[in-house]
Amino acid sequence: MNETALDKIFIRDLRARCILGIFPEEREKPQEILLNIVLWADLRNAGESDSIGDTVDYKRVKQQVLALVEASSCFLVERLAREVARVCLDAPHVARVTVTLDKPGALRFARSVAVEITRSKSGA
Repeated sequence: MNETALDKIFIRDLRARCILGIFPEEREKPQEILLNIVLWADLRNAGESDSIGDTVDYKRVKQQVLALVEASSCFLVERLAREVARVCLDAPHVARVTVTLDKPGALRFARSVAVEITRSKSGA
């Protein structure tokens, strides 16, 4: 796929709850995380056809991401971001994904700690 032909679909401020962290108190109950996802895909055919079959079904991607996150119990934010990226890359038409995963309240005096990763089908 031609990298210059890639467009972006944004899923912004997706909230989910999961077990995430290395400390015992973080492993006791789910905590809220915040996801921002950029799905890179060639959307030219969808613009022409006006057909869902020619684009990324972002509702389905969201449902799959939430199912993964809510069932997860990762120790590291990096691991969970990687797993979210993998799910997104499994979606038809997605060539690349950027996942930003925020863990609010992870550090005292900071609103959030976040990890951002970018993965592609060729290098996931």
